[in-house]
Amino acid sequence: MIPQQRIAEKLDEHMSRRDYAGAERHLLYWLDEAKAIHDMRGELMVSNELVGHFRKTGNREQAFIHAAHALNLLEKTGFEGTISAGTTYTNVATAYNAFGRNEESLELFQKAAQVYEASPHTAPHLLGGLYNNMALTCTSLMRFDEAEAYYRKALEKMGAVENGELEQAITYLNMADAAVAKATAQGGVNPLESGDEVCEREVERCLDTALNLLNTPGIPHDGYYAFVCEKCAPVFAHYGYFLADEDLRNRAEAIYERA
Repeated sequence: MIPQQRIAEKLDEHMSRRDYAGAERHLLYWLDEAKAIHDMRGELMVSNELVGHFRKTGNREQAFIHAAHALNLLEKTGFEGTISAGTTYTNVATAYNAFGRNEESLELFQKAAQVYEASPHTAPHLLGGLYNNMALTCTSLMRFDEAEAYYRKALEKMGAVENGELEQAITYLNMADAAVAKATAQGGVNPLESGDEVCEREVERCLDTALNLLNTPGIPHDGYYAFVCEKCAPVFAHYGYFLADEDLRNRAEAIYERA
């Protein structure tokens, strides 16, 4: 079998340097190796990573190619109903959501939820990430009440995870966007432009909470922290928190320079 742990560690090294081209070469090499020795478990692992990679780099076509391959591998390996299946459904659903296939995305997220919730061995961070992404998809589909419920579940699960404050920060920023989307759908105009004080207060609460979570003492300032800072910074800028935007970008850059 291909060395999955070593592959994952090397991938983390590439990502800590923002070396997306190197990460892609690394994953494609090991995908070919897994195919050559008929290691379908390894092939599934690498295919999942490639779905996420091409989602992050905005390559819709390749993300969908590897998504279809990963789903096909689940059937071939008989892993349907396992934690690996839940991970695969979540990865593919996240890619579908990123590229606008929201109905299909929610269907796969629901399949992942069935797998994760049925297993006593599911790690809390898997459920937290799943619920956060399900909420994003529900927001895209204008199913706002469901989105709010999933965000609350995501916050609860990540509260039990070491350094889960980072994921909670992302969730709060998503909740700010959801509040604006809901108010816009109900009123027909952007609430932040029309002076909707209720929505403004909710957005501010979410942004302030997220920033406090990102500033939690003791959180390792590693490659993943840099990734989260980069992901969050534009959201703060969008809502006029320009100092927070600049600070988070500087934190990320300092970490990447040390890598």
